[in-house]
Formats: sequence, C-alpha cells, structure tokens
Amino acid sequence: MLVKLDFESEVPIYQQLKDQIVMGIAMRDLEPGESLPSVRELASDLGVNLHTIRKSYNQLKAEGFVHVNRRKGAVVAKLPIALDDEQKLLVDDGLNTLIATLVCSGKSHDEIRLKINSILDRMIERK
Repeated sequence: MLVKLDFESEVPIYQQLKDQIVMGIAMRDLEPGESLPSVRELASDLGVNLHTIRKSYNQLKAEGFVHVNRRKGAVVAKLPIALDDEQKLLVDDGLNTLIATLVCSGKSHDEIRLKINSILDRMIERK
C-alpha cells in the first residue's frame, strides 16, 4: 500500500492516512477482503506513532470501511458500505463544504460539475 504523508500539512497525519485508504478503496487499489498492514508495520514503514495508525484504523472501522478479523487484522469491507444517519449527515456536510469552497474560489458551476464527473469517472472506470 502506497501512502504519502505531508508532515507539513495542517491536516492531521491520522486523517491523511484515513483519507488515502478511503481513496484507495474507492479507486479499487484496495479490494474488499484485502488485509491492511498491521498497525505496528505501517507505523514503522511511515515513521509515525502506533497511536496515529490505530486512530486511523479505528475511524475506518467505525465508518464501515474496514472490519477487524482476529487473524488478518484490519480488512477492507465489502462494498457498498452501509452508512448510518449520522454518517450520511457528515458526508453531506463535507460535500457541501467542499462544493462551497469551490464556489468561493471562483469556480463556475460547469467547472465544478466537470471536476466531480471526472473524479467519479476515474473511480467507476476501475470497478
């Protein structure tokens, strides 16, 4: 699993890792049933604290992206994942904020639609 962390970013390391794993799942770089590296292994490979990796994995588990198997550790969940009502609200809030940021940056509706469609096409092509 290829992970690139920006230690100078304002985005916390655990969030960067979580986001990259979710993107890997969406892009089918990580397949359902595939084991993620152990917390200890990934922490060593990335040069970060065990608790940072554990926090990312715990959030991924809580959000349904992975489940924990006693033998395999963290395993990518089958798609589609089920979102509860609170998670749906968080997704909606996040999407609204991202779109609002694009609007505030001067992007036109057509530019925003093209960007969203481009991202969706890349994810759906890989299925």
